[in-house]
Amino acid sequence: MEDVLEVYTQPYDPQRPQVCMDETNKQLLDDVQDPLPAQPGQAARVDYEYERQGVANLFLFFEPLAGKRYVQVTERRTQTDWAQAMRELSDVLYPAAEKIVVVLDNLNTHVPASFYVAFAPEEARRLVNRFEFHYMPKHGSWLNMAEIELSVLGRQCLAGRIAGQEALVTAVDAWEKERNAQVVKVHWRFTTADARIKLKSLYPKIEP
Repeated sequence: MEDVLEVYTQPYDPQRPQVCMDETNKQLLDDVQDPLPAQPGQAARVDYEYERQGVANLFLFFEPLAGKRYVQVTERRTQTDWAQAMRELSDVLYPAAEKIVVVLDNLNTHVPASFYVAFAPEEARRLVNRFEFHYMPKHGSWLNMAEIELSVLGRQCLAGRIAGQEALVTAVDAWEKERNAQVVKVHWRFTTADARIKLKSLYPKIEP
C-alpha cells in the first residue's frame, strides 16, 4: 500500500508518466423491438426483452496528473490481449517516455510474463524494460485511481444497452475524447501518514 501511495506523491514528469491501469467488461445487448422515443409528458420506453450479443472487455489507462485517459475495447481479456494493450501504451501513447510507471492490480494476466506469451523473447524483454510496475495490495483495489475513471465510464457511457462491439467502441471513443478535452484530473489526498492512522489495524503489531 505504501509503495502505491509513494508513487502518488511524485510530481508530474513527462519522461516518467504515472499511469493507473484497470479493466472491466460490458455485456452487449440488442433490442428485440425498437425503443419508443421520448415525447412530451412521456419518457422513452424500452422493451424488457433483449438479445445477448456477447461480452466485451475494456482496458482503461488513466494518467491522473495529466488528466488523460485511454480505453481499448477487446473481445477477450487474456494474457495476450493485455500484453498487446500494454505495447500500445508504450509505443503509441508514450513512445518518448524513458519509463512508464504503472499502478495496477494483481490479476494473473497483469504480469511481465504475459509479454513472453504474446511476443518473441527480444520484444518481450524490451517491453518489460519500458515499465515500472506497482501492484495493489490484496483487497486494496480502491487505491487504484483507474477505478474512479471506470466508475465514471460506467455511469456516463455504459449504463444503457449497447448492441455490439462496434457501437461500444464508438460510444467509448466519444466519452474518452470529451473527458480528455475537459482535462479531468484526480487530486489524491490519502497519504501514507493517513494510512498509518486510519488503517493501523492492518500493520504488523510489534511487541516490545
